[in-house]
Amino acid sequence: MTVEHERIELAPPHGDVIRADLRWRAGDEPRTAVLVAHGFKGFKDWGFFPYLGDSLARDGHAVVSFNFSLNGTGPELVDFTDLEAFGRNTLSRELEELRWMIEWTLAGRWRGGRPVDSLGLLGHSRGGGVAIVAAAECPELSALATWSAVSSFHRWSEDQVRDWETQGVTWIANARTGQRMPLYRALWDDLRENPRRLDVLAAAARVRSPWLVVHGQEDLTVPVGEGERLADASPAARLRVIGGSGHTFEATHPFSSSTPGLDEAVDATREHFRVNLETDG
Repeated sequence: MTVEHERIELAPPHGDVIRADLRWRAGDEPRTAVLVAHGFKGFKDWGFFPYLGDSLARDGHAVVSFNFSLNGTGPELVDFTDLEAFGRNTLSRELEELRWMIEWTLAGRWRGGRPVDSLGLLGHSRGGGVAIVAAAECPELSALATWSAVSSFHRWSEDQVRDWETQGVTWIANARTGQRMPLYRALWDDLRENPRRLDVLAAAARVRSPWLVVHGQEDLTVPVGEGERLADASPAARLRVIGGSGHTFEATHPFSSSTPGLDEAVDATREHFRVNLETDG
């Protein structure tokens, strides 16, 4: 079953570029869509995201995956070539971009302005936390899925907070690329200035869309207890723990092949969207 793939560039109101991928089943005109948000130090072409997009598109959805505008990648898509942008990113900025992408996708801008019948949202890791807040604010979503999602955005050490307060910047390592990546104080200020809106667990309690919480039992980056807390917070949530799996379900970048853990996560997510987005399969 062939999946068509188109790369597009979008211009949100703030003027920066959002680079996105659109996937759909060849010969179809999908009436349902799934929007996919990456996590911290992530990007839409990382590891399992294209594989996930193809899998969901084969079920009859249009799949829109995108890079947050300040995620640090540029036109090259898979390299962090704009560390200054990465450093300036904030959670409120990602949330506003995700909400804009929800409106863009629901309105069917990719299909000549013909609105879709229903929209699902999927977020991974920090993108999962942003997706939870967006879902709490957007009742028009028909379904939510999160993979390895954070239950809190407060994940910074005392040393990092001291860096922000004394130097205005802290630095993190990217183990994959070897880069030293800046995070400017705006990220910390945003968290302190918007504590209610950026409270992931409080947002989880307000989610009403059917929600699949997928988490690896052996996740060392975001422990499975965070997934359990998210599922406990919402009557709309259903928890799926993947035994023996970690934060990315053993997928790596560059992607070579799927893994048993990733297949389990993908299959559960496909079924969740099949049921709640009412495709004809």
